Amino acid sequence: MNWTELLKNEIEHTYTVTEGLLDLVEDDSLDWKPCAENNWMTTGQLLRHITDACGAAIRGFVTGDWGLPEGVEFSDLPPEEMLPPAEKLPTIERVARAKELLAMDKKLALDMLAQCDESALANNIANAPWDSSEMVLGHRLLQMIDHLSQHKGQLFYYLKLQGKPVHTGHLWGA
Repeated sequence: MNWTELLKNEIEHTYTVTEGLLDLVEDDSLDWKPCAENNWMTTGQLLRHITDACGAAIRGFVTGDWGLPEGVEFSDLPPEEMLPPAEKLPTIERVARAKELLAMDKKLALDMLAQCDESALANNIANAPWDSSEMVLGHRLLQMIDHLSQHKGQLFYYLKLQGKPVHTGHLWGA
């Protein structure tokens, strides 16, 4: 298997489909969420999360830079900071800004992948701060692409619940 080719293709496809879904979001729907209960993100919070759901984590695995303040480790964070409730998550004020941030995150993901050689992707063990199981770097990066893909699916259903005319092609890029 060629990890580099697989990961690059998955990055390109997942971000392209996500960009298409962002085109269907309107600024006046950013406060919308499915219901008041059950810890749902607003559409704006979901868009903000999508904009760093992949590339930023890939950077963490490739370089060790997880975006934490200097001297702070994940083990220093209380559980409510590691996985805060939806109401504590940051939001986005404009869809245009989400598109800009998503483009930057895609570039970051591709730049970080370019720093990895095939041997590192296939053989280097990459530990995640949230998961102690051992996994090769290529698999961890694929998980981060899948993370973005999961939230892409969430956005698809948000749009569907808002009455937008989305169909399976919007979800899969067909």
